[in-house]
Order: sequence, then structure tokens, then C-alpha cells
Amino acid sequence: MTNCFAEDIRSDLLDKAPFKFHHQLLEHPALSLENLARVLPTLPQQQVMYSKGLLDVADDFESTFRKKPRDRTLEETIDSIRTSDSYIMVRSPEVDPSFADLYKALCSEVASIMKTRGVGDLPLQAQLYLFIASPNSITPFHIDRYSTFLMQFRGSKTVTVGTPWDDRIVSQPDREAYVVREKTKLPWSSQLDEFSTAFEFSPGEALHIPFIAGHHVHNGPEDVSISMSIIFNTEESVRWRNAISFNHILRKQLNKVNLTPKRIGQSDWRDAVKSKMWQSYRQWRGFEA
Repeated sequence: MTNCFAEDIRSDLLDKAPFKFHHQLLEHPALSLENLARVLPTLPQQQVMYSKGLLDVADDFESTFRKKPRDRTLEETIDSIRTSDSYIMVRSPEVDPSFADLYKALCSEVASIMKTRGVGDLPLQAQLYLFIASPNSITPFHIDRYSTFLMQFRGSKTVTVGTPWDDRIVSQPDREAYVVREKTKLPWSSQLDEFSTAFEFSPGEALHIPFIAGHHVHNGPEDVSISMSIIFNTEESVRWRNAISFNHILRKQLNKVNLTPKRIGQSDWRDAVKSKMWQSYRQWRGFEA
């Protein structure tokens, strides 16, 4: 297999800023509608989530798939995806042999990018995610608890992404509550897009969405959208995620005396201390249980 990513990728901007580049996987057979129609029904049910009805940017994305449509099966959703206002999200399709080599190749390239940036040697908790969506469908505003490279294979979309750590887009308390899954519906208004960049996205193009960067997606009107992402954590983002989680419980205590914790992402040594404290806290809670 040739390289998955083109040479215009910006390793130096990993988790620092969103950027668009190109991928070289357009003709990969695993991403054809025929292969997807074969593979998806064979995957464990908990890995294939689908919904119907167009969403709004301000909806709660993570709650969208908790109830599957009762009036159609997954196979019927795939067959009618062009006209049914449906959205299919597939977690870890790499368990199917048709995706296995592709997953390995992407992990290898992510590892190379991480080494160049100096944030570890191997991607942590790496997974593939597939997104198959009707024309005009929307992925609501949210943040990710990992780093993402998103690749477009069919159709078009506009991905609006903010700079990570921008409190104008997602406040520190909301960011912390989201990361620990206490609250997954983030406040959104169109004014937030003034602090973000809208990337027009077509087949063959790819986009880096940094760790915890606020973003939303609007698919184009002309065709079904098929995209795939590889998500992963680095040693740095794991440290950030742990520190953010610790800040959440610390904030609740400090608020009682009108204080707030120091923000994450500004001091490596402080983030490292908070990360270790979060790990100790989890061990203590686990022992307590």
C-alpha cells in the first residue's frame, strides 16, 4: 500500500491547530458502498449506530444514537441513505479483515507524525470510525477526547473547527464536564463560528481536528457523504485528558470558597501533576468500590 497521507500534512501542528491536507486512499476497496453494505451488518450491534432525521448544530451529538430507529433496519437505512435523512456511525470497522491492513497502515503513519512532533512513539487507543450520512445531514457541535485525522471519500462537507483551548468557543467548566461525560450537550450559537475556521472538504482531502477543539459538520446537498477518521491519543493528550478530569472535581471543591483551578494546557509540569493526581483518585475510587 502507498502512503495513506500526502506530503502536505503538517506534523508540527498536531494538536496545536486544525489544518487540511490530502489522503491517498480514494480507491481503497474497503470504503466502497458495496463492501460497507456487506461488512456493517456483520459487526457487533454496539459498534454500529444509526439515526434518522436531520440534526441541528446545537443538538446533543452523543445522545443521538442511544435509541435506534424502530421503523427501519440497518440494511434498510443503508439502502435508502440517499433520501432518508439518516446518519450511520461505525466504531472500529478494523475488526473486519477488509479494514485490517488499512488500519495498520494508518497507525504506522500516525506513529511517524507523533515521533516528528515529539509526543510519543505509538498512537494510544487508536480506532477507526466510519461516517455514512445523507445529503445535508449535520453533525452537532461537540469536542473529542482524542486527536483526529478525518478523511473524505464521497460527497462533500463543511467542517467548522475552532482552535483548541479557546474558552470563547468552549468554556473551561463545559470542557471539563464534557471530558468526564457529565454533560455532553455544549452551548452553541452561530456567533461561535466567528472564532473558528470553516474547511470545505471533498473526496481526497483530509482534516486534522485537534484534541478538544470544538467543531461541527454540515454535509453537502449533492450526494451521500462517506468519511472515515482515525482517532488516537498521544502521551501529551492523555496527560491533558487526565488533568482536565482532575480539574473537574477540583473545581467543585474550589467553587465553595470562590476559587477556580488553574487552566489546563498552559503548564506542562502542572498538567503532569494533575494527571498523576487524577490517576491516584481513580485508583482510590476503584478501591473504595
